[in-house]
Amino acid sequence: MAKSFGWRGGLIAGICLLLASEAVANSTFIRAGAVVDPADGTIARNVLIRIENGTVADVSSDASPPPDADVIDLGEKYVLPGLIDCHTHLCSMVPIEGNASSAFNLYAIENTLADRVLQSVANARSMLNAGFTTVRDVGNCGDWGDIAVRDAINGGIFEGPTPLVSGKIISPYGGQNIINYEHIDVAELDYFFADSHDEMRKVVRKNVYYGADWIKIVVDGQKYIYSADDIRVIVEEARRAGINVCAHCMSDDAAKSAIGGGVTSIEHGFMLGDEVLRLMKKEGVWLVGTDLSIEVLTVYGYPQWHDMVVDRLRRAHDIGVKMAFGSDVIVQVPGHDRGSATLTLLDTWRAAEIPDPEILRAMTSDAARLLGMEESHGKIAKGKAADIIAVPANPLDDILALRDVVFVMKSGRIVKDE
Repeated sequence: MAKSFGWRGGLIAGICLLLASEAVANSTFIRAGAVVDPADGTIARNVLIRIENGTVADVSSDASPPPDADVIDLGEKYVLPGLIDCHTHLCSMVPIEGNASSAFNLYAIENTLADRVLQSVANARSMLNAGFTTVRDVGNCGDWGDIAVRDAINGGIFEGPTPLVSGKIISPYGGQNIINYEHIDVAELDYFFADSHDEMRKVVRKNVYYGADWIKIVVDGQKYIYSADDIRVIVEEARRAGINVCAHCMSDDAAKSAIGGGVTSIEHGFMLGDEVLRLMKKEGVWLVGTDLSIEVLTVYGYPQWHDMVVDRLRRAHDIGVKMAFGSDVIVQVPGHDRGSATLTLLDTWRAAEIPDPEILRAMTSDAARLLGMEESHGKIAKGKAADIIAVPANPLDDILALRDVVFVMKSGRIVKDE
C-alpha cells in the first residue's frame, strides 16, 4: 500500500511548484529560428532557449514560453555560441610608423600602465561587440595589467570578453625586441628574463602568484633559444599550479623544442615545415596560427608574409593539426577598431581554402577545447554559459556572416541588440 504524506506532502508539493514558478519568472527566453552547433555543423530549427543566472537552463524545439515571460525574439537570425579568440593583446594599441621593433619599445616608454589598461577598455568593448565573448590574452600588458583587466571585466566594472590571461611573457634575456642596454628595464615591463632553470621556476611562480591563467614563453627570435629541457621545467612548474603553457614559435627548431617540452599550444608558427606539423599532430599540440590578414601585416610592415601564412595554414589543415583561432592584433589598423580588425583574419582562412564550418569550429568549440572550457563554452546547450550571438546569414555557408553580428549576450546579459 502506498504511504500517504497527508498535509505535509501537499505542503512540500506546493513549495516545489512555487519554486519552479519563481525560476520561470526569473528566466529569460530566446526564441530562435535557427541555432547553429559549430561542433558538428548542424542547425536546429524553431528553438526556445531558457536562461537562468547567466547559464543556459534548457534548449528545446517547438516549445512555447510561459505567459508573461521575458522573451527575446531573434526571428530567423542564425544563433550561435559566442566567438573565442585565443591570442589577443587587449592592453596594447601600438601605432607603427617605420620599424616595428622600435615602435613597440617606444610604445612601452610613452604609455603608462594606466594608459594601457584604459586602452584595453576600448579594445575589450569592440571585441565584445564583434561577437567575441571569450579571449585568451597573452601578454604585452605591462606590470600585470591583463590581470587587472580580467578582474575588472569579471567584476562588472566594464564590459568585455571573459579573459584568460598569461601575465608577463617568459623569455631568455632581452625578450623579443632589441633594447638599448641602457634601457633594458623597458623590456622588463612586459617580460620576465629567465635563463637558468631556477629562474624559470621562479618567474612561473610569480605569474601564478599574481593570478595568471596561462603561461606564455618565447622560444625564438634571438640567438639563444630555450631547449626542450628548459621548456619542460617551465611546463612542469606551471602544471603544478594546474595551468598550461603556450609558446611563441616561428621556426622549426623552436617548435621542436616546444613540442618536446610539452607545451599545449604553439603560437604563430608561420615558417613551420610539414615534418614539424606532422609532429604537432602526433603529439596533440595545438596551433594558434594568428593567421594575419593583409591589412594587419601591412601595418606590421610585413605584407610579403601573407602568402607564407596562407600556405602554412593550408598545410596544417591538410595534415590535420588541431587548430584554434587567434588574432595577435596588437596594432592600430586604419579604418578598424580591434573587433573588426580581428575579423579581417577570416580572409586568410578563406584564402587557405579552409571550409567555412571548420573556420567556425576553430572560433568556437575547438577554441573552447584548447582553453579547457569545453564543459562551459563552445555550444548552446544546457549547463553552458549563456554567451550567445546572432547573425543574419548562415555562417556554415558563409563565414563572413560573422562580420555582421547583430546580437550579443554574455553570461545571460544583453550587451548588443540591433
